[in-house]
Amino acid sequence: MTVKAITDEAHFQSELAAAGGKLIVVDFTAAWCGPCRNISRLFDQLPAKYPKAVFLKVDVNSLFIFYRARTKIDRMQGADINGLEAKIQKHYVASLYESGEDYGHGMLDLNTFIQKNQCEYLNESNDNPIVNALSSSGGYLVYDCDEQLIISITFNQLVKISAIKFKAPPSHGPKKVRIFINQPSTIDFDMAESQVSVQDLVLGQKDLVSGSPIPLHFVKFQNVHNMQLFVKDNHSGDETTIIDHLAFIGSPIASTKMDDFQRVSGKKGESHC
Repeated sequence: MTVKAITDEAHFQSELAAAGGKLIVVDFTAAWCGPCRNISRLFDQLPAKYPKAVFLKVDVNSLFIFYRARTKIDRMQGADINGLEAKIQKHYVASLYESGEDYGHGMLDLNTFIQKNQCEYLNESNDNPIVNALSSSGGYLVYDCDEQLIISITFNQLVKISAIKFKAPPSHGPKKVRIFINQPSTIDFDMAESQVSVQDLVLGQKDLVSGSPIPLHFVKFQNVHNMQLFVKDNHSGDETTIIDHLAFIGSPIASTKMDDFQRVSGKKGESHC
C-alpha cells in the first residue's frame, strides 16, 4: 500500500468512490512548505501501518482531511505526526467495525454520522446507556422497568436509510417496533401509540440472533435528520428489553468536491505551519 497522489477532480472522486466505507486520509500539502515536506515523509509510511485505510495526497497545503463514504468526518492542520496518528487510530478502529460488511450500492453502517451525545432512550440507565448499543463491541442497552421503550437517534447530517439492524437475545429482544423520523422533540409513549408512523416492523427471533439488515421503505427515508423507535413489546412479554447492537444502513446525502477546499492561509512562499 502506498500514498496516492491526486492529479485532478476526476481522480479524487474516483478514489473516494473506490474506497467505499474505508477510512480515507487526505494530505493537502505544498512543495514550498518546509514543515509540509517534513511530515510528508512520515505520512508516506502510514499506509503500511494502516492497510485498511486509504491515504491520498493533494499538493495544496499542510491540511489533513478524513473521509468516509465521500463525506468529511474530521480534519487536522499542521505538521504534527503524533496528532495525525491519534486521529487516524480513532477513525481507523471505528471504520474496521463499521465497514466489515459490504451492503452494496454505496450503503454503509451510519455509525460515524450518529451524533451520540444527542441520542437517548426514555428512562435511560446510567449503567447501560444507549451508546452501548451503537457499537458492535460496546456492551448493550437494557431497560428492566417496562418492556416498552423509545429510542431517539440524531444524525449529524441528512442521511438516507435503507435498512436497520437489531441484535438482541431472542427472548428479551424487541418484537414490534414503530419508526418515526424528523420529530422536533422526543416523542412520549402516548404519541408513539397514537401517531401515524413511517413504518412498523415485526422482528422475528431469527432476526435478533443473526442481526441481519431489515429492509425499510427506502423512499420514505430519504432525508433523515433524526429517527425515533418505539419498541412496543419484546418476545418474552416481561418487563426487561435488551438490545445488544443497533445499526442503521444507508448513505450520507452530502458529497465532497475538491472545489470545497480553499488555500488554508497565506500565499505561496509564506510560512503557515
